[in-house]
Amino acid sequence: MLVFMGMYRLAESHQRQDIMASLMHVSRMIHQGSLRPIVAPEDDVRHIQVVDPSGHVIASTADLAGRPPIARFVPPGDAAVAGNEICSAPGFPHTCLDVVALRFYRPQGDYIIYGAGPPVPWYVNPAFFLVVAGVCLLLTGASAIGTYRIVRRALAPVEEVCAGLSEITVTDLGRRVPAPEKHDEIGALTETVNSTLDRLQQAVEQQRRFASDAGHDLRSPITAMRTQVEEALLHPEDTDWLKMAEALVSSLDRLQAIVTDLLVLAKLDAGEQASRSYINLAELVRTEVGRRPRRKRVVLRLRPGVVVSGDRLQLLRLLTNLLDNAERHATSTVTIIVDRDDGCAEMQVIDDGEGIPPDQREVVFQRFTRLPSGREKDKQGTGLGLAIARDIAQHHEGTLVIEDCQLGARFVLRLPLLSGP
Repeated sequence: MLVFMGMYRLAESHQRQDIMASLMHVSRMIHQGSLRPIVAPEDDVRHIQVVDPSGHVIASTADLAGRPPIARFVPPGDAAVAGNEICSAPGFPHTCLDVVALRFYRPQGDYIIYGAGPPVPWYVNPAFFLVVAGVCLLLTGASAIGTYRIVRRALAPVEEVCAGLSEITVTDLGRRVPAPEKHDEIGALTETVNSTLDRLQQAVEQQRRFASDAGHDLRSPITAMRTQVEEALLHPEDTDWLKMAEALVSSLDRLQAIVTDLLVLAKLDAGEQASRSYINLAELVRTEVGRRPRRKRVVLRLRPGVVVSGDRLQLLRLLTNLLDNAERHATSTVTIIVDRDDGCAEMQVIDDGEGIPPDQREVVFQRFTRLPSGREKDKQGTGLGLAIARDIAQHHEGTLVIEDCQLGARFVLRLPLLSGP
């Protein structure tokens, strides 16, 4: 478009220069006294008129002989030249002309010499238009082909990533997308995809282990109950039905505990939105400890005003699981400390038992994990209590870890602190 505009203005200027040259020739004829009523046209300037001061045409080209002036405008003021585009001039209906007016000065009155030619079309010239259009099409086509090739070359690694991902299934999560040689945006994408696959594989393996462990732990009490019932049915007359019922109730209690813990974990894994309220940790601990008798002495060192935001039932479940674990392993005393530390609410549950080796401190938070000492002290445990406690802590944007202690195990819960004196 800019090319056409530039060429149009150049062609228009060139045409007006041609018209002006013809008008200057006519003005010399007037000056020399050789002007005739019929003026021969020159080159592309086919229309010329000479108008006297009274507005009569005194000379013109043959095609304008006997016709009124084709224009009425004159150069303004003392100007010698003016130009304008006139449409539907006398003798030229439905046609536009590019008209130039030249003032010829005379003492008796000025002559106005009009010269006209066809206006320059916006495309300047058909041949020029075809050439420019052809060049534009060629450039556009070349640009399109070049762009297509560049995009194809740039997206080829992306297609390889997509093809690699489409071949990876749940049963083949060990495969990874090949990394490109260049470390560019595609390389970063590949690293992100492989990192996501790593996390996905870990999650799937964790779910598989969870399902396997859950099946094993659910199968144990069910198998025990089935064996007891089948044996009783084989010898009903020798069966102590009251004793067997008590054994079945014990197995059912274990089965119920496992199912309850599994439901809690399922809700936490699903990210279920729990109700939130302001909870004073000291009051929560004091209420739970005083609610039921404990098998071991419990020492409380509670700082008032340590307030957090959370679900009361979930935090109560977390505290209960930590207390049950501490009582199971404590020799005589369980200590609970509530305090503030570095802008966090902190709760410590400490027992004076044998403690947990450093290399086992993360293992105990895995689901269905029970150390040998725990199995000996509580055969009815599910191995899910500490896993639930940590999930609840993380669900509340906090942490639950095991830290060093001179005697026994020290579980430390940290939650965002809301307020406090």
